[in-house]
Amino acid sequence: MTAKWVKITAAAVAGSAVSMIGASWLAYEQATHVTNRQKEKCKELAISENTPDDNVWYVKQPLVEWRLNSADGLLLRASFIPAKSDHRKVVILAHGINHAREQMIPYARWFHEHDYHVLMPDARAQGESGGHTIGFGWADRLDYQAWVNQVITTLGDDVEIVLMGISMGAATVMAATGEGLPDNVKAVVADSGFQLVYKMAKHIVRTQYHLPTFPLVQIADRISQLKTGTRWVEENIGEQLQKSDIPVLLIHGEQDEVVPVKDVDVLYRALQGPKQRYVDPTANHVQAYSNDSERYWQTVSDFLEEHVKA
Repeated sequence: MTAKWVKITAAAVAGSAVSMIGASWLAYEQATHVTNRQKEKCKELAISENTPDDNVWYVKQPLVEWRLNSADGLLLRASFIPAKSDHRKVVILAHGINHAREQMIPYARWFHEHDYHVLMPDARAQGESGGHTIGFGWADRLDYQAWVNQVITTLGDDVEIVLMGISMGAATVMAATGEGLPDNVKAVVADSGFQLVYKMAKHIVRTQYHLPTFPLVQIADRISQLKTGTRWVEENIGEQLQKSDIPVLLIHGEQDEVVPVKDVDVLYRALQGPKQRYVDPTANHVQAYSNDSERYWQTVSDFLEEHVKA
């Protein structure tokens, strides 16, 4: 091989490496970055997916805006709906990716009708909360730890708290259990949650942005470490569950095409405290509720009656 050919080959390799890093940076930005206009569209999407009856119910509630400053300086916003009477039960809801608090309106309605105070945060970089980098449930876990503390400070140290999330929100509330939550948190309901942030990042890059995952996501994983301090591969929801004995109900659809149903088995094995799982044999991602709402809410109700005594 001539020296000229070696130089040409080296230049081509270097050019390919630069292109690959650039593409990986693009993949990272597209998987995590949200503009203000995209936030507005997330809210519009969340509202559009509800029934008109649920949306009308929501706007008729005596909504109170709560605010929270996150540990890394973001202003987070939430809707608080006080219970119809002075009950001591509170649910904190967590919506899915590329949505907003309004996605949780049907869930808020059920809990409110069962005498719960309801707190509905917008996740970081979603809805009206600050930030432009999606947390995939991992950064959000610390936000929810802070929401729990704010509920106790505001409503009293005798409240009993339930955390419930769907999809990314499910990952959020599960990951939060590993952060030493106070005894006020009596139960967690996680619908369609995933085990590994890394796997979800691959899914988003592949299905939403139609980019190849290898080696883009592997490089983007390192970019995540550079920008946020942690790698996606280190963000393990199952390991968080192993640190807690809070009762957890896992819900999933067997036909889920976003988060494989096998994730439920991994997460279930990781649980250290009282646990239950409900797998709807015909439901897709976050569809167990709409697929058979009566069975869905009966399962949730039975589980919570066992662990929430207020």
